[in-house]
Amino acid sequence: MGEESLRKRKGQDNRKEDGQFIQSQEPQATNLKKQVGLISGICMIVGTIIGSGIFVSPKSVLSNVGAVGPCLTVWAACGVLATLGALCFAELGTMITKSGGEYPYLLEAFGPIPAFLFSWTSLLVTKPSSFAIICLSFAEYASAPFYPGCDPPRVVVKCLAAAAIVIITIVNSLSVKLGSYLQNFLTAAKMIIVTIIIVTGIVFLAQGKTKNFEDSFKDSTISISSIGLAFYNGLWAYDGWNQLNYITEELKNPYRNLPLSIIIGIPLVTVCYVLINISYFTVMTSTELLQSQAVAVTFGDRVLYPASWIVPLFVAFSTIGSANGTCFTAGRLVYVAGREGHMLKVLSYISVKRLTPAPAIIFYGAIAIIYIIPGDIDTLINYFSFAVWIFYGLTVFALIVMRFTRKELKRPIRIPIVIPVIVTLISILLVLAPIVTAPELPYLYCALFILSGLIFYVLFVYFKFNWSQKISNPITMHLQMLMEVVPPEEVAE
Repeated sequence: MGEESLRKRKGQDNRKEDGQFIQSQEPQATNLKKQVGLISGICMIVGTIIGSGIFVSPKSVLSNVGAVGPCLTVWAACGVLATLGALCFAELGTMITKSGGEYPYLLEAFGPIPAFLFSWTSLLVTKPSSFAIICLSFAEYASAPFYPGCDPPRVVVKCLAAAAIVIITIVNSLSVKLGSYLQNFLTAAKMIIVTIIIVTGIVFLAQGKTKNFEDSFKDSTISISSIGLAFYNGLWAYDGWNQLNYITEELKNPYRNLPLSIIIGIPLVTVCYVLINISYFTVMTSTELLQSQAVAVTFGDRVLYPASWIVPLFVAFSTIGSANGTCFTAGRLVYVAGREGHMLKVLSYISVKRLTPAPAIIFYGAIAIIYIIPGDIDTLINYFSFAVWIFYGLTVFALIVMRFTRKELKRPIRIPIVIPVIVTLISILLVLAPIVTAPELPYLYCALFILSGLIFYVLFVYFKFNWSQKISNPITMHLQMLMEVVPPEEVAE
């Protein structure tokens, strides 16, 4: 009764007198507000992709290929691959207009087990640990000016990172619009530093500082393994190209705004990344870039002194913006998984007052804070990041499968079949490359962790043992009353 009265009081109960739910005009089952337009969608893509990677560690790509020419080629090729992958996701997102990114697509194409394994891996490892690393990067840049000449204490960095996670979680739990506005502001801020670096590089090129580009393919160390690892590092910086698919249900006119945001946003990021790397090479040789711990800071010290403090300030804006975009979108994955019964039911509930998936976002933030405690989780991310491309490849393969098994689904966007085929093949190569070139035991641990999700699926999802329900139901009821959240509206088939 408490749940029903809350829904009536807030005008959320739109059922007919005969007990049947009114059919929504959109093919999704939720009452999340549609508040994300085209500009916000572009900012979400650009703001989530451009984080700390391009400013801190472009040397990872250079170290694998050994020369300027192949390095710039890899950055451009990674952008092309990200665009192709995003176009595949655009067809999926307009065909199945449900939030949650890969989850609903895997569910529709292959059934609940691959979808559960994806949510299991993403929710407990990949996304919260990535969120934690981004916030740790922010904390290091934000605290650096207060500790000149030395590294900030780890306790300070961890506390500041935890505070950033808490603030971002609260903002996104309170309002979709507030989180979207914050993303727009931080994206604008990071584009300022991107513009400063690019314009400075163009000026230096105009002045004839092109020495580092002469014989740009000389001394390159190109091999199958080196190219694969270079792509691996480059694509990490592009990670986030699929983030808009996590909030499809909150997009205004998704059939138009989803593909437009992708077509505009990702090529814009690609151009920025290539131009930023060109700017770096106008003031640094390959050797100097490889020796730099933070390439953007080194660049700022050489060309912006005494105003070099601008770089760490705006890089901090950039990282916090990327963290906000990650939280905004990944919280929807928790929400959709909970809605399908693959996570605690309360995680699928929506705030009565604010119409946000607050429990899912809070859960996501709490897991991310746990990952901050050890502090150094870069190694963990390196070994688990190949799991991301397992599911990227599987999701794009789902698009190919549904071309034959789900012909009845409407496809407002229909890309040539060759695009998902190419992306699927490249995904297979990216998954196999680190295993073949540098086989290590942690890859086995990663595979075992993914498969261990089957145990939880069988126990808690398939069989739904009574004892687990007896424990979860009271928890769900108390959390529902405490947080004032209710289940999403159901939709008749």
